[in-house]
Amino acid sequence: MVNHSEHLINQPIRMEESHDPPFQETYKNLFNSWTDIELDKNYEELFNVEECELPLIDLNMLNMGDFEREACKKQIAKASREWGFFQVVNHGISSQVLEKMRREQIKAFKKPFHEKTNGNDLKFSTGSYIWGTPSPNCLRQLSWSEAYHVSLSDILGSGSLCTLRSTMEQFAGKVSELAQKLAEILAEKLGHNYSTFFKETCVQSTCFVRMNRYPACPISSQMFGIMPHTDSNFLTILHQDHVGGLQFVKDGKWISIKPNPEALIVNIGDLFQVWSNNAYKSVHHRVVANKLKERFSTAYFLCPSYDTVIQSCVEPSAYRKFSFREYRQQVQKDVKSFGYKVGLARFLV
Repeated sequence: MVNHSEHLINQPIRMEESHDPPFQETYKNLFNSWTDIELDKNYEELFNVEECELPLIDLNMLNMGDFEREACKKQIAKASREWGFFQVVNHGISSQVLEKMRREQIKAFKKPFHEKTNGNDLKFSTGSYIWGTPSPNCLRQLSWSEAYHVSLSDILGSGSLCTLRSTMEQFAGKVSELAQKLAEILAEKLGHNYSTFFKETCVQSTCFVRMNRYPACPISSQMFGIMPHTDSNFLTILHQDHVGGLQFVKDGKWISIKPNPEALIVNIGDLFQVWSNNAYKSVHHRVVANKLKERFSTAYFLCPSYDTVIQSCVEPSAYRKFSFREYRQQVQKDVKSFGYKVGLARFLV
């Protein structure tokens, strides 16, 4: 589950008939400077972590009586306050659509690397295919992954006969409705009526579907699939396969999330943490590479228009007001300068 395209980069390097990005060739200087001591330390940190199941919420309760509906809303708010992550079942997206989504994205990623970087047969916007890390200073800042990061305006209403695009349209339509519903519930449980805020500000051009692939990594004991980060949005909704690797911080410790392909994972983004004045938590998370198995996931990012002003809904606020455009630009600037995202610390009062 990742934080937008600031963590990945296009590279025009061509590898005939290979579908994996040329990580080791492109970042060979980083690999040459890595020491055995650093490798051992990194291995221990990444793999000696506890595994847990996230809070599991049955959204069918929202269709029941007043008591069940209110209980469900309280569970959603509680998990967002205490964990920043939770998972949902009976979410309205059929297992058939999810499985078809996985099959079609596998086909897209199995194309030769040079076709993914140079071609646009999927008719996504230029730059939708991304991989690696823009300017890593060390291997700890390198993400061993590739992705298609596509705005909803590229997907919805396209009428495409392409099986992948039509499947993405089915997925995006349903998951965007779910994201709006969850956002409204979280706003309600803060004691505020913002029933139209997310519909008005989270528009198709700034909400995204992201298909992720984490290739099997021959040096997995040292590598992140995605480096630690928080998400620069309101909410992320993720469907992952059975291959583990997603980890997040709970009570100051890294925890590994037990895969549940039947559920969707929801996590709070930076903007909801600001909007709730730290009531809801945007927590750091990462993906650990796997030596033998590739991993696939599909994420949806609920983001506002770039001109939307983000501010806390209660006073005194822990953060100053800022536009989403300003936030994105600061994140991109920090990633370029330091190799990682600084995030909300930049916007504290």
